[in-house]
Amino acid sequence: MAPWSTYRKAASIGAVALAAALTVTACGSDSGGSGTATASAAPGGVALVNAGKITTCTNIPYEPFQFNQGGKVVGFDVDIVDLVAKKLGVTQDIVDIDFAAIKSGAALNARKCDVAAAGMTITPERQQNLLFSEPYFDATQALMAKKGSGVTSLDDVKAKNLKLGAQASTTGLDYVKKQGLDPIEFADSPKELLGLQTGQADVIVQDLPVVLTWLKKPDIGAKFEQVASLDTGEQYGIGMKKDNTALKKVVDEVLAAAKSDGTYNQIYKKWFGTEPGGTSGGASDGSSTGESPAATGTESPAAGS
Repeated sequence: MAPWSTYRKAASIGAVALAAALTVTACGSDSGGSGTATASAAPGGVALVNAGKITTCTNIPYEPFQFNQGGKVVGFDVDIVDLVAKKLGVTQDIVDIDFAAIKSGAALNARKCDVAAAGMTITPERQQNLLFSEPYFDATQALMAKKGSGVTSLDDVKAKNLKLGAQASTTGLDYVKKQGLDPIEFADSPKELLGLQTGQADVIVQDLPVVLTWLKKPDIGAKFEQVASLDTGEQYGIGMKKDNTALKKVVDEVLAAAKSDGTYNQIYKKWFGTEPGGTSGGASDGSSTGESPAATGTESPAAGS
């Protein structure tokens, strides 16, 4: 996951096996996808897995990008894909699935979904398996630790010989490894947060928007803080099957139109409390002043990056 990496994950080594026996649970306002093998035509020559729906693979919860609220899945990514659904004249159906199967392309290749929207960073490795949309979100990583830890950088983590935690299969994990650290890996972001709370890790690395959402929860914000922002230059993209150029064309057109007519800014402000470039978790400065609907949610982020 990246600035906003996107958090969301079993190790990628299990993705191939997972694809062979993929079991999913459909979430959201619509009923689960039928998993039919025959594609259904949509406007613009786009072939969809299920008639009348654009099916989205994601990994829940990854607040504020996608999480359960009031019996349905909501979030920034959900609203973005809803724009694509509107363009195609269909509704969005959301499938909750392991992040490793998403980033490897296994879920898309198995025709479990049409798009993957999971706060997912565009990387050269993932581009070998997925066709990405144009970037729709600028992301960065953050370090989180107990208040008064004295940590302000990864160098402090090294110098103090502290235990660093990271979410498996994420760009945050990759980044700290490249900096010469050997982090404890947690399967998902809730387990990573719990690891920090229980002392399994002294510091954790996670997508900045996720960290800021955690810290807005009073019980967490009272004891922990963001101690550093790591400007990793990441960008999120919507993933599609490698040969699905017709759908990519529509998604890119929708993103461009939303940014042009102000719709993107409205959605951004809804979830992050400010417009792009403002003082929110999505901005590269790493500061945050705005409240978002996610700030009062009960779910803990799980996927992404």
